[in-house]
Amino acid sequence: MTDRVCVGAISGSFGVRGEVRLKSFCADPAAIAEYAPLYSEDGARSFDLEITRAVKEGFAARLTGVATKEEADALKGLRLYADRDRLPSLPDDEFYHADLIGLTVVDPGGKVLGTVHAVFDHGAGDLIEVRGPDLKAAVLVPFTNAVVPTVDLEAGRMVVDPPDGLFEV
Repeated sequence: MTDRVCVGAISGSFGVRGEVRLKSFCADPAAIAEYAPLYSEDGARSFDLEITRAVKEGFAARLTGVATKEEADALKGLRLYADRDRLPSLPDDEFYHADLIGLTVVDPGGKVLGTVHAVFDHGAGDLIEVRGPDLKAAVLVPFTNAVVPTVDLEAGRMVVDPPDGLFEV
């Protein structure tokens, strides 16, 4: 598990007074402001955050140290991370995506299928992207209790009971 979790990204500037357009990855999108200070991925920069208004596909927000449109434009694409201890704890059957990435994926018999490379949420449910040396291409696995009955963060693995043919080489 990592010490910080990605909670949002800056998609550009908003207006001419240094505000940024912010996309939140939080279950409650407006809660992102409660997790400040937020950090760049490398931890070199930190920001306090004030949401000023809701806008299409996110929020307009002010970040400390960003005063001009040019400074806001320069942050486009920057992912924002919060310290894990600032985030709410989750129920036993929920996980932060960052905790799933890198887990070893095994079938019910213990055979290694690959590693979790990414987690996608397209609205209808999460998909786990599994990559492995024996796979010709990445495999997308539905992240449901039926297909993924066990996630063991301490052991660094998840058990996947794939539908027939999903992992055929």
